[in-house]
Amino acid sequence: MNFEKVVFGFFITMALTLNFGFFVGDISDPALHNGYELVAALVVSLIATVLKFGDRTQLGAVHLATSLVADVQLIVAAILWVWVKQVSDTGITPDGMALIVSMSAGALLANIISVVLMVSEIMQFRR
Repeated sequence: MNFEKVVFGFFITMALTLNFGFFVGDISDPALHNGYELVAALVVSLIATVLKFGDRTQLGAVHLATSLVADVQLIVAAILWVWVKQVSDTGITPDGMALIVSMSAGALLANIISVVLMVSEIMQFRR
């Protein structure tokens, strides 16, 4: 068993599951979406991105691209969260929460693509 592959798979999968955990629930209900879970999803996604550097294959480039997309989406979601919670006078409104969760949904899709690529790479390697 290759320990590097285990760590890589762990962080790819953890990024997906944390993002999914933040995303699940009524899109406009702030009580169902935890800010700490969003931060955890962002941190794990950034770690997964760093692990993808160095792979010089075409599949590695697509892995990195999907990870960068997820990072950008989660960074924007985190900035929006801080903005509506700390800066705006209205606080977190259903519209603001819907925007934050929508950004997280884009990152979730990128993470799903990344996991599908990882599994397809494993399936091709076995043959």
